[in-house]
Amino acid sequence: MKKGNGSKTSDHDSGLNFEAQLWAAVDKMRGHMDASEYKHVCLGLIFLKYISDAFEEKREQLLFGFSDPKSEWFIKEEPERKKAAENRDEYLAANVLWLPPEARWHKIKAKAKSPDIGKIIDDAMGAIERDNPTLKGVLPCDYARQVELLKKTTERHA
Repeated sequence: MKKGNGSKTSDHDSGLNFEAQLWAAVDKMRGHMDASEYKHVCLGLIFLKYISDAFEEKREQLLFGFSDPKSEWFIKEEPERKKAAENRDEYLAANVLWLPPEARWHKIKAKAKSPDIGKIIDDAMGAIERDNPTLKGVLPCDYARQVELLKKTTERHA
């Protein structure tokens, strides 16, 4: 183990001190929120990022296969390739959760500075539940409330 800035890092992190960076990001996001509430906020976002990454990886694989003339799945026209890459069954067959467009990480990230980010995330979680019935009632859908609580707490401590 290497030592750097008082925290441990592994030989596999190339000196980026990933653990310290992750903790700093989490601590900044948390603000003055109670840890018992914050864990649900954080875990929900980590889950959303994870399933979005898996979805995007599968989408890229599909697009690659559809664009390769040597592939049995080759599709000549690009608009048709994009349409085929939106086929929900392709994801379900690969055991990847289907994500509707409004629930994809890059769309949420593009709106991260919006004052409505809590509602945007709530809507994304609702869309995921709508399109994946096994998740109905499981995902956290109170980000708008949490964002407002965080704003109020931050204003009091400023």
